[in-house]
Amino acid sequence: MVDLLQTAAVRPGNRHDGPGSLTNIKGKKSSKKSRARRGKQGRKRRNKRKRNNRTPPPILPPEAEEGNIEYKLKLVNPTQYRFEHLATQLKWRLQEGRGEAVYQIGVEDNGLLVGLTEADMKGSLKTLKRMAEKVGADITLLREREVDYGLDRNIRKIAEVLVRKVPDDQQFLDLRVAVLGNVDSGKSTLLGVLTQGELDNGRGRARLNLFRHLHEIQTGRTSSISFEILGFNSKGEVVNYSESRTAEEICESSSKMITFIDLAGHHKYLKTTVFGLTSYCPDFAMLVVSANTGIAGTTREHLGLAMALKVPIFIVVSKVDLCSRGTVERTVRQLERVLKQPGCNKIPMVVMNPDDAVTAAQQFTQSACITPIFTLSSVSGESLDLLKVFLNILPPLSNSKEQEELMQQLTEFQVDEIYSVPDVGTVVGGTLYSGVCREGERLVVGPTEEGRFVRLKVGSIQRNRSACRVLKAGQAATLALGNFDRSLLRKGMVMVSPKMNPTICCQFEAAIVLLFHAKTFRRGSQVTVHVGNVRQTATVECLHGKDELRTGERAVVRFRFIKHPEYLRLSAKLLFREGVTKGIGHVTRLLPQDQNLNHDQNLQDY
Repeated sequence: MVDLLQTAAVRPGNRHDGPGSLTNIKGKKSSKKSRARRGKQGRKRRNKRKRNNRTPPPILPPEAEEGNIEYKLKLVNPTQYRFEHLATQLKWRLQEGRGEAVYQIGVEDNGLLVGLTEADMKGSLKTLKRMAEKVGADITLLREREVDYGLDRNIRKIAEVLVRKVPDDQQFLDLRVAVLGNVDSGKSTLLGVLTQGELDNGRGRARLNLFRHLHEIQTGRTSSISFEILGFNSKGEVVNYSESRTAEEICESSSKMITFIDLAGHHKYLKTTVFGLTSYCPDFAMLVVSANTGIAGTTREHLGLAMALKVPIFIVVSKVDLCSRGTVERTVRQLERVLKQPGCNKIPMVVMNPDDAVTAAQQFTQSACITPIFTLSSVSGESLDLLKVFLNILPPLSNSKEQEELMQQLTEFQVDEIYSVPDVGTVVGGTLYSGVCREGERLVVGPTEEGRFVRLKVGSIQRNRSACRVLKAGQAATLALGNFDRSLLRKGMVMVSPKMNPTICCQFEAAIVLLFHAKTFRRGSQVTVHVGNVRQTATVECLHGKDELRTGERAVVRFRFIKHPEYLRLSAKLLFREGVTKGIGHVTRLLPQDQNLNHDQNLQDY
């Protein structure tokens, strides 16, 4: 019996266990150990979850050997040898960016954002400034960002710096931006505010300096193509007519020039708008949409034209001062739906602050899908600075290597405009497609209606209304031809080197896609064809492998010009229209007219 009681007394959990019993003491110790063990394991699990949930280190794409973007982890107290190497490297990046380079400080070559302490960042920026001064450039701090890994309490930052050459001998970076949008959307007013430096009064005062004809002033609607310039100096500051009296002063003070091509918005001037897009070779297109009317009129058509010609496009929603925030947001949502449709496949990016503007400018040229959207007012000036930041940082599409290759080719200048200037004579305006053109150079211009080329001599050259001695491939300018007979010239001609044997044709073949046609597109149809600066009516001679085309179908089509032969290039983009009929494509084959005459017989002296 005693044995049973003793056994029961030591049995765990028995109701006879007292506070001082051996079992109770051991139980307390074991429970403390188990709680400590469970607490330790819980902390380990929580730390593990924290580590797993921690945002991974942000990274950029690995540094490219070519291009104008350079990653540098640290630039603190370099040796003289190292400094010379860094300066040479900066010179190379500036050359790649045609006078502009972007330095990411605090970033490893593989794109990892490591960051620097405040002291190291200050020292690195000081070194970068010395490097820029050595190669004749200025630096502008675009933005600083904090990098937090949670490993220590020290704040680490990365910096994005723009390095830009100081202007010398008019070798500034020139970007052309075509301005599209429906009538009364505020295109000319926006350009007037940007280039004149004064806000609009709400009744269109800012646009008056842009109009070229009396009827444009009377109606307030653009019917012709006009050009306006906006400059940025080496420090990224705006240079416009508010501080400069003439275009020549703007060019002298600017390291970067934005040439706006103001196009017509009304549907009856559509052929002028198409000519501006195909002939003037814009680098980018700015589609202006009125916030209070949304997508209306020719907005969709202009968007489609820019996309068909593969011109990168960004959107400006204007007149936000006339409507409520809800109306502006509804217009932006409407634009986002259109851009995301299968025909567009764009990624809209609404710019809300300067950091967004910097990101948009960099991603815009790197990805064809990104479409920045700005919301601003030309009257109140709301968000106007964001557009200026974007234009200031916007890099060129082509690098220096591509431009050098074009410059090595023979001279080819396309004639877009023809003027008669008192005391100067005949003047032609256009873009130099390839080669280099100098004052006093002898070229040939054509083709004439008989398919011949006429010799001429270039007198003087002007870029953006200021004198220029040398014109390089990709640059737009006006050339003075002295007493050359203007009646021999027309839009669509080319001025080429006498060494070139240009192929001219009355017939050509193109691979096309019919975007829209009310009925069917067949042999005998007549359309207006746009190929570069060439604009002429052509007849469909035949459709290879098909009798007719319907909307959305593709084919190889042979066209014949109905007036006179033209100079075309293989693979050139083609756009044709007639009423509601529209199509795009590219030239695949040239069928030259009878050129039994030798090259010298095809040249005429004026």
